[in-house]
Amino acid sequence: MGKIIAVANQKGGVGKTTTAINLAASLAALEYKTLLVDADPQANATSGLGFDPASITSSIYECMVEDVKVEDIILKSPSIDFLDLIPSHIDLVGAEVEMINLDNREEKMRESLRPLRATYDYIIIDCSPSLGLITVNSLTAADSVVIPVQCEYFALEGLGKLLNTIKIIQSRLNTDLAIEGILLTMYDVRLRLSNQVVDEVKTHFQQMVFDTIIPRNVKLSESPSFGIPAILHDAESKGALSYLNLAREIAEKNTVELA
Repeated sequence: MGKIIAVANQKGGVGKTTTAINLAASLAALEYKTLLVDADPQANATSGLGFDPASITSSIYECMVEDVKVEDIILKSPSIDFLDLIPSHIDLVGAEVEMINLDNREEKMRESLRPLRATYDYIIIDCSPSLGLITVNSLTAADSVVIPVQCEYFALEGLGKLLNTIKIIQSRLNTDLAIEGILLTMYDVRLRLSNQVVDEVKTHFQQMVFDTIIPRNVKLSESPSFGIPAILHDAESKGALSYLNLAREIAEKNTVELA
């Protein structure tokens, strides 16, 4: 059975979509069969893998609201073996309103993804930067959550709110939801502030923090404009290598848990 990992933080600009794309691509590069689910109406993960969101006719939205079969909308990555995508488009914005009167509305994504667990080793969900119904759906569907936190002054702002939301979901909707880890992103070794944030987060959260830290890196910023993950844009860049290390760290952790 595959593991579903949500990448979530309601705070924007923390490297959430960058993490979802590059973690999924790195797991695929390690030859784990991987599915990236774009659950953000901005559809950045969709365009980041080289697809035009404007040309998408069926997305995760149709699966959740119109009961379209999830197997019918999966797109194969044109550039990476072992990597597939469930795309998003702007219509996902309306899903929250349309789902209000549906039964079990918090569980629509879990129901949609359930048939795919046997097909993939890892399913990575790129959540929207909010704590709305789509993100609640993503966390309800997931086995665990990766929380990207940028190495900047307001790093811990809003993290408490997200952790509280996770606790509510654990108590009411998904008792098995675990925190896969807190991922420090946008680290600049030259800045004293970055080092202070790393120390502060590790002091507060200890074992919950990944060993891998994602640096600020030009190649990570450039690669979405080419519609490819960093590992294809420049496999030797610090950003690409860091996400490869993160993928290995997650894979090793889950191998130990399964043993």
